[in-house]
Amino acid sequence: MLHLLVIGASQGIGLETVKTALAAGHRVRAFARSAERISLSDENLERFTGNAVNASDIAAALEGVDAVVQALGVPVRDLLGPVRLFSDATNVLVPAMEKAGVRRLVAVTGFGAGDSREAMGTLQRLPFRLVFGRAYDDKDVQEMRIRKSDLDWTLVRPGILTNGAATDRFQVLDEPSSWRNGMIARADVAKFAVQQVEGGSYVRRAVVLVG
Repeated sequence: MLHLLVIGASQGIGLETVKTALAAGHRVRAFARSAERISLSDENLERFTGNAVNASDIAAALEGVDAVVQALGVPVRDLLGPVRLFSDATNVLVPAMEKAGVRRLVAVTGFGAGDSREAMGTLQRLPFRLVFGRAYDDKDVQEMRIRKSDLDWTLVRPGILTNGAATDRFQVLDEPSSWRNGMIARADVAKFAVQQVEGGSYVRRAVVLVG
């Protein structure tokens, strides 16, 4: 049994990661500003209300955990303005983990972040940049900060996210020449994240996930 901290745990991939980790028998500290709204019931679940850019909240949340899954998201309405959540939260998390001696970090970003942007075709890249450009510029900074750390990190870049149950048929594209976009269930991304903290083979590597 591991003790996991999931940041961004109230919805999306974060919530699916909480569910997957609990189903696997792990203890989970579910960190979110609205953690009290998480409607799951499990003796191994701890709801932790906090702000991902608050250093005191993050330091407290790291106490006693073995690994961290960072699965932050921003509302669609915030994509039209400046986006700083991903980099600001990571600039708090990374030194806090180093200080606390928590080494394992699985960070969910997205296809199009970092060097995976080069794998996008021109027709896909233009509308992508128009809608998600500010967020992914910030994810670039997030990934760069993680890469510069001494942590045992994995960068997880899912393609187009869908709802529904895990399929277990997702593909892990670990070579830049194989990177491409594609659809994948949030539950499958969560399953991969939990597999990685359990003893994954992609430490200090970036991968693209598609269905």
